[in-house]
Amino acid sequence: MPCDVDELRATFLFEHLTDDQLAWLCATGHVERHDAGWLFHEGAPAEAFYVMLDGGVALYRRVGQDEVEVSRTRQVGVYLGAWNAYLGDRLPQTYLHSARALEPSRFFVLEAHDFAKLMTEWFPMAVHLLEGVFWGTRDAQQVVGQRERLLALGSLSAGLTHELNNPAAAAVRATGTLRERVAAMRHKLALIADGPFDRATLAEVIRLQEAALERYQDTRTADAVGALETSDLEDRLTDWLDDHGLPEGWRVSPALVQAGIDEVWLDRAAERVDAGALPGTVSWIAYTIETEQLMAEIEDATVRISSLVGAARQYSQLDRAPFRPVDLHELLDSTLTMLDQVLTGVDVVRHYDPTLPPVPVYAAELNQVWTNLVENAAQAMGGSGTLTVTTRRVEDHAEVEIADTGPGIPDDVRPRIFEPFFTTKPVGQGTGLGLDISWRIVVNKHHGDLTVTSVPGDTRFVVHLPLEPAPPAAAPPALD
Repeated sequence: MPCDVDELRATFLFEHLTDDQLAWLCATGHVERHDAGWLFHEGAPAEAFYVMLDGGVALYRRVGQDEVEVSRTRQVGVYLGAWNAYLGDRLPQTYLHSARALEPSRFFVLEAHDFAKLMTEWFPMAVHLLEGVFWGTRDAQQVVGQRERLLALGSLSAGLTHELNNPAAAAVRATGTLRERVAAMRHKLALIADGPFDRATLAEVIRLQEAALERYQDTRTADAVGALETSDLEDRLTDWLDDHGLPEGWRVSPALVQAGIDEVWLDRAAERVDAGALPGTVSWIAYTIETEQLMAEIEDATVRISSLVGAARQYSQLDRAPFRPVDLHELLDSTLTMLDQVLTGVDVVRHYDPTLPPVPVYAAELNQVWTNLVENAAQAMGGSGTLTVTTRRVEDHAEVEIADTGPGIPDDVRPRIFEPFFTTKPVGQGTGLGLDISWRIVVNKHHGDLTVTSVPGDTRFVVHLPLEPAPPAAAPPALD
């Protein structure tokens, strides 16, 4: 269609150009008329720069398999398409949005290489300024993003080290005490061997020992006894032991109480062995129980260490394929374990959908999303509140919802929550990239979506992930 210099001059984009420049535009570019429909698609090679002369246009971003409208306008002079062509081959030249004509519309169209030539020859200083802004922002985002990851890694490492130190110290402490108890039991065994115990008495001592161990195992799975009741029972057992000739009964009574042994049990034991053998029998049973308690303590400590290492391995996804079907619940649990220190004072509630199938994801990167969302929730609640993690299946998508009972996100902040470098934290306490990184991982890498709703006392971030891998993007239709 014919190009009118005066029509170009009437647009806000070209109104200050000279007659020669406008003539060059008309000679180099052209005017196209498009019926309602797609102009170009996100990700396709950016071949042209468009300026709308009349009609209407809408811009879209791809979220999963859907094109989500982000803006629409009928303002004459709006531009779209290959607007960053002036950056040349230093940047992949693809369309950043999809565009659709809302009605029959006319556009002034300039080929991408011609638009790049226009910018570099007519506005060299502006090009340098724009390049500085573009590359500076991009470099800063990469550097600060790396810093964000390092800070998160340091926080996780510190928390993991602290969590590992507690069970490790408990295991070392219990091992030292166990060595002392085993040495004492060897001494007792020597006394028993040299003592006046016959075979029948020794057999009865062994039966009592086994009965005490069974009672101890039953007590471990029973409800805990209160501190006052425990103290009262220890005093009563100490009196019983003193009455039956066992010196310093207060030393062994705590172990007997922990095994659920009371005066009735001791009375029955006293009926089964001679009075002369009773002190040695009770001491032997007490040492046996203490040894079992120490071994259980070491077992609990090493299991805790093993579970922490397993959680760290699951979190980091070492030796795993980068993209594979995984159980989202395992990823969430490993992240919550890694962030246990951050969640001190916070009640964690899990509502997992047991029917949710494995989801194909980049597991290590998705764990970073959970980390950012959980840490933000914990910081918002200030060490007290409820964190609720919910999973569900919604048609062909899996949803993970992370909700907190914090003060909420103000209405004027919520629209900017996923913007890079935007943060409401004090200077030095936040980079403003955590949610931006999370959004890009979910949307760009997994073709899903990340949304937020918030009112005081109820903030919910919802991650939508497709249950099937995204197929390759279809080639865009030819332009009219």
